[in-house]
Amino acid sequence: MAFSAPSLAQPKGATGCLVLADGTIVWGKGFGAVGHAVGEVCFNTAMTGYQEVLTDPSYAAQIVTFTFPHIGNVGTNDEDFESAVEGAVGCVVREKITRNSNFRSTREFEVWMKDHGKIGLSGVDTRALTRRIRMQGAPNAVIAHAPDGKFDLDALVQRAQEWPGLEGMDLAQKVTRHKHHDWEGGSWKLGQGYAGSPRDARPHVVAIDYGSKDNIFRNLVAAGARVTVVPAKTGLDEVLALKPDGVFLSNGPGDPAATGEYAVPVIKALLDMDMPIFGICLGHQMLALAAGGKTLKMHQGHRGANHPVQRVGEGWGETAGLVEITSMNHGFAVDAASLPAGVVETHRSLFDGSNCGIAISGKRAFGVQYHPEASPGPQDSFYLFEKFVGMLGRGAS
Repeated sequence: MAFSAPSLAQPKGATGCLVLADGTIVWGKGFGAVGHAVGEVCFNTAMTGYQEVLTDPSYAAQIVTFTFPHIGNVGTNDEDFESAVEGAVGCVVREKITRNSNFRSTREFEVWMKDHGKIGLSGVDTRALTRRIRMQGAPNAVIAHAPDGKFDLDALVQRAQEWPGLEGMDLAQKVTRHKHHDWEGGSWKLGQGYAGSPRDARPHVVAIDYGSKDNIFRNLVAAGARVTVVPAKTGLDEVLALKPDGVFLSNGPGDPAATGEYAVPVIKALLDMDMPIFGICLGHQMLALAAGGKTLKMHQGHRGANHPVQRVGEGWGETAGLVEITSMNHGFAVDAASLPAGVVETHRSLFDGSNCGIAISGKRAFGVQYHPEASPGPQDSFYLFEKFVGMLGRGAS
């Protein structure tokens, strides 16, 4: 990789580039889809799960820099999708993509990237790019791939500069399902695939989809619920018409304040009637906004499978202070200082002290910023699904 100003010569053999809004050019070898795409550049520290990362709708309008150097070596398969809707627009990696070497692989990573319209850039000093993001924040950029190595750099810089960025952007409507449906499918086991999802005599969860990972719904099923998924802008009357025992608020991309313009009134009404509510990631932020808190844009965000989160506050008993190893993907956070009386902080990041969980006193409502379905611990946080399903049908405690 080479960092350069637009006026400097393009390295020989470069077929891809990352063009930052400040005019910096990061050169490398392009792979996957041909063309260019704009987004915010972030970094992810996970050593595994690149297919899950790139198909997570929370990464919509983002370009993921993988800090782990060997990406693509296990190929891809038809089971590890987190969603069929748009995820990340592209990725940046250190090493050239090698041949796949895994018995579950059905397609080479480069072919999969091309088939799904995602642009890749290899041969990049990802440590240098990550340090830049950590020091200067996540930049807007264009990732481009041209097999002939020809780029209109001025036009790419202009597009990066004109893109408004994620702040103030509601992306949930772009990645949500467009009609409600009964979720089918439980947890996955090697050699067996995904389990079924029994629906009789189970508490009913209506899941509002702001851009959800499918594995969340599988975990709700594994915890004992049946799930109906509805679009992000589903109104209160439509939710109640489905006769839920509880409502789940999903993860998703974009600025929570923007999505909250239509989501928060529905959640407030559900809180007023003491509906059990569980929120993850963006859903956690929606719950905090509905309870009177605020959110903020983070400098670099949290993205990876190795984030320590501590249980804080009262009510934990013998597990007070316990640390969970969690998976995270968020560039916005709940402002803990903004939480009003009656909203209790339950989890906190040990990396930077940011809020990672809340509960609302006197209500059956709680949320976490991290992803308990992602199995980084690998089962440190499954208790949250069991806690939520256990609330269904009970009065407030």
